[in-house]
Amino acid sequence: MGWNVSHGTNANGEFRRSYTSMSNLAQQLAHVLSASDWRSIAYLFNRPSGDPFTVAPAEASRVADVLRNAAVHRLMPGDWGATADELADAADRAACAGEPWTWR
Repeated sequence: MGWNVSHGTNANGEFRRSYTSMSNLAQQLAHVLSASDWRSIAYLFNRPSGDPFTVAPAEASRVADVLRNAAVHRLMPGDWGATADELADAADRAACAGEPWTWR
């Protein structure tokens, strides 16, 4: 099981990662982001359940900026940086399309 995030690049138009992988990404993000930046996106990763949710386009754009800053941080390992950048791309695509960014 895992998250299927809309506006990704796989054959189904999703960014797909296991719950464990997303949890590990969250740990990496928390390590490199400022406390306020991490708090501003933590709700995406600290879900009490795996219930689907959506993010408004304007919020998706803001989240993309935070993820991109984390992706290029000097302390971010390259593989996790690439994952953060890929997730930022999905958020940007949703924002640019004016569509909700859906996590299910």
